Amino acid sequence: MSQADFVRHPGKNEKMRAFFKGAATIIPLTVAVLPWGILTGSLAIESGFDPFQSQALSGVIFAGAVQLAIMGMIQAGVGLGSILISALLITSRHFLYAMVMRKNISPLPLRWRLALGFLLTDELFAIANPGQLKRFDRWYALGGGLCFYLGWNLATLGGIIAGESIDNLDSLGLDFAIAATFIALVIPTITNTPVLVCVLTALVTSVICEVMHIQAGLLISAPLAMITGFAYAKATTGRER
Repeated sequence: MSQADFVRHPGKNEKMRAFFKGAATIIPLTVAVLPWGILTGSLAIESGFDPFQSQALSGVIFAGAVQLAIMGMIQAGVGLGSILISALLITSRHFLYAMVMRKNISPLPLRWRLALGFLLTDELFAIANPGQLKRFDRWYALGGGLCFYLGWNLATLGGIIAGESIDNLDSLGLDFAIAATFIALVIPTITNTPVLVCVLTALVTSVICEVMHIQAGLLISAPLAMITGFAYAKATTGRER
């Protein structure tokens, strides 16, 4: 870039630095979900999707938990209505993410709101939420979101290729990447007692539901944990006063 170009675009270097900083920050989380993406691509092939449809699931839906749920429900012969309702419930946490980030994203132009809304995942929220950043930077968020999107889709492609050539890929334990990813996201957020209470409630409740073979364990443990954590915070605040 010439000196004249730098004068005409004084903020261009700053934008690119923020973009690549966001991409670099999310790389560890992207690497962590690669096994999950590979598993998702291979299971899509096993579920009867052709390679194009399997890749489109990651390219358009871009939600690993929903993709796995959809494939399992399709294999079980579940109807479209139940699939859509399940997808809505599984992704309902994104409404909470959106509410937290609304004050930062709502003033942006429509193209930015649509792009960042589509790219908003657990991982992007982890690195770009207002509690994590002193000042929200759209280019930082865009870099992180695009890097994760690219990594997820490349992992899915790898799973599609492997699913067509390797039998019983799901027996290799790749699904542990799902648990490992969310553990890595949750642990750094435990900075006070109410959050710890929330996490422990979710942990105990989800384990109990799994032992008792309650399929709605996620829908039970998540709201119960939030209510318990909130109630504890209110109770302890009252005692401090």
